[in-house]
Amino acid sequence: MTEYGIHASHEQISPGALLDAVIAAERAGFDAAMCSDHFSPWSTRQGQSGFAWSWLGAALQATNLSFGVVNAPGQRYHPAIIAQAIGTLGSMYPGRFWAALGSGEFSNEHITGEKWPRKEVRDARLIESVGVIRDMLDGQEVSRDGLITVDRARLWTRPAVAPPLIGAAVSVKTARACAAWADGLVTVNAPEDHLREMISAYRDAGGRGPICLQVHLSWAPTQHEAESIAHDQWRSNIFVPPVCWDLATAEEFDVVSENVTVDQVAKVVNISADLEQHVEWLRGYADLGFERIYLHHVGQDLMPFIETFASKVLPELR
Repeated sequence: MTEYGIHASHEQISPGALLDAVIAAERAGFDAAMCSDHFSPWSTRQGQSGFAWSWLGAALQATNLSFGVVNAPGQRYHPAIIAQAIGTLGSMYPGRFWAALGSGEFSNEHITGEKWPRKEVRDARLIESVGVIRDMLDGQEVSRDGLITVDRARLWTRPAVAPPLIGAAVSVKTARACAAWADGLVTVNAPEDHLREMISAYRDAGGRGPICLQVHLSWAPTQHEAESIAHDQWRSNIFVPPVCWDLATAEEFDVVSENVTVDQVAKVVNISADLEQHVEWLRGYADLGFERIYLHHVGQDLMPFIETFASKVLPELR
């Protein structure tokens, strides 16, 4: 049976308010949670960017939900540090934590002042980072001299069972590549044909573990409100790679999205005041084969969304 969770967007909501939201989501009946790991928001209107790893410790302690985080090791984070973070959370909260690993975006990584590599180099760096993290979680002392440099790194605190390392992908090519190393796949909502092709690419290449989906949605009591929320908060997030990979600041995203319309936003966000429409969309994703679906209401006030979807949407899906 498909598991329905909530997505906690650190780019949009302060850490304290997000903690209140996931506590409320658990009480209301959501099954799980995941969050983003950003240094910068996508827009100055979003206006937040709390440190996901600090927050995860609090969220795991405050609830009994499972949590995942999407992370990019290799530039802003040395993979040995990510291995330590994963190992600590896995040790404290066994069976409740997973990390999805990807090649990253310049808006978060430029802060180091290092050169932003070409995509093929970033992909190779990710594979090296995954190898470092896996070996350290397995208890090995790790040294490397490649795209990633490591000198005798060892985890002294490790969980009995290593948390899953999920592949984060938005393209069919990346989904296929993730099959070689990942314990599952996570992506975001897209046209049905594209999602079906991604699932097939991952499974046909031998991909194991759960297939997960983060669904961007906007709901409000009226259609106008739902559209206004989505346009205000998510119009800077409509751009396909390489644009979304290579812009540096929230201000740059605001400039390029200045003339984006509601109709354009609706191509990447499920916008509707009609709860039955949301049920239909979510059922469709489950029918495609997604085993975990994380609902991301793109507004900054999550409580009305949590209460309404828990009482009127989730029961229709179970």
